[in-house]
Amino acid sequence: MEIDTGSTAWMITATALVLLMTPGLAFFYGGMTRAKSVLNMMMMSWVSIVVVTVAWVLYGHSLAFDAAGDGTGIVNKLVGGLDNWGLTGLVETATKDDGTGMPNLVFSAFQLTFAIITVALISGAIADRAKFGAWVVFSALWATVVYFPVAHWVWGGGWLANLGIEDFAGGTVVHINAGAAALALALVLGKRSGWGKDPMRPHNLTLVLLGAGILWFGWFGFNAGSELAVDGTTGLAFMNTQIATAVAAGTWIIVEKVRDGHSTTLGIASGAVSGLVAITPACGFVDPWAAAVIGILAGGICAFAVGLKYKLNYDDSLDVVGVHLVGGVIGAVALGFVAAYPFADGQEKGILVGGPISQLGVQILGPVAVGLYSFVVTYILGKIVDKTMGFRITQEEEVTGIDITTHAETGYDLGTIHSSGVTSSNGPAVPAEAKKVDA
Repeated sequence: MEIDTGSTAWMITATALVLLMTPGLAFFYGGMTRAKSVLNMMMMSWVSIVVVTVAWVLYGHSLAFDAAGDGTGIVNKLVGGLDNWGLTGLVETATKDDGTGMPNLVFSAFQLTFAIITVALISGAIADRAKFGAWVVFSALWATVVYFPVAHWVWGGGWLANLGIEDFAGGTVVHINAGAAALALALVLGKRSGWGKDPMRPHNLTLVLLGAGILWFGWFGFNAGSELAVDGTTGLAFMNTQIATAVAAGTWIIVEKVRDGHSTTLGIASGAVSGLVAITPACGFVDPWAAAVIGILAGGICAFAVGLKYKLNYDDSLDVVGVHLVGGVIGAVALGFVAAYPFADGQEKGILVGGPISQLGVQILGPVAVGLYSFVVTYILGKIVDKTMGFRITQEEEVTGIDITTHAETGYDLGTIHSSGVTSSNGPAVPAEAKKVDA
């Protein structure tokens, strides 16, 4: 099949947009931490790019998208084969055989960026307290044992795909998967020192807004790119992404105003992300009015869900559970009610637009199965890493700040004034006459 240059150009652009989301997530998460942890938080996102890329090239693509055996057995329902390990087979076969006219390597690169950000999302739940080396090892293990098989279940011809689950761009594969893992890992590592007593407010809301803006921008590639072509569904996914995100952001700050008496920048950023998360599984399946409803539900419910950690007594540092797990469930289950444009075998419309109740059942089963699998396996992996190499830094390192104790750097060179000169936190002392530092 000949390469469709228009679709291919769009998919390369969409792939770059999705990759940009991980540095955007680093800004978003980094701004939400305390100043002494900002670099470590950002590094956890950045190193996910490195770790997952290597794993994807070696075997990840194959486990997610190759057929195991003849593609009809029980094994193939759970995980793919290894026919294209190292991606060599994708070079030899130039285009996908699904009619998109897109090179196989472009499809693989696009899916790689999804795997990267899914791993990075988990890190927000364990801010300030995880050993960097342990996070690197955990990332490789989690991508291998959890993400690659789950991607196969839903998108690679696995058992959920056979049941007709609708997940356009990753509500179940990415957000529910990462959110459940975040909860498990937060329980493994325990609470931050001083949690519930000391203020742990975001240190830089400017970075939070910048990160949210980059995520919003990149998410158009995430959602609209998941059509794998340039057509009407691409446009529908693009528009629905904008609608749900804007409505969710507005809903969140309205909730804040009514509940707390003021709307916040953190609220509008978090609301936007909740809308992005909730519309992800639904963007190519629903009408624009339904996207607005999903945005209202996401912004309103997630605004309250982020407070559950205080009632249930778990320390999800940056609200991964409240936004990604809850938001992903909202979007996935909503499809059982309002899906209007099913396009794959076994998929049906939602019950509010004339579809059978069976589709709602699948939309509930998928999140429950993926959430439970991710939670249980993540908890086991986290315990293994903790028992073998230790997953948590010491209390002294945590109080001092993980940036300086782990990376020997600080995010901000504020300096300290002494009578004999100025001692920089990132370098040697310099004469006071040579450098002025505002107090």
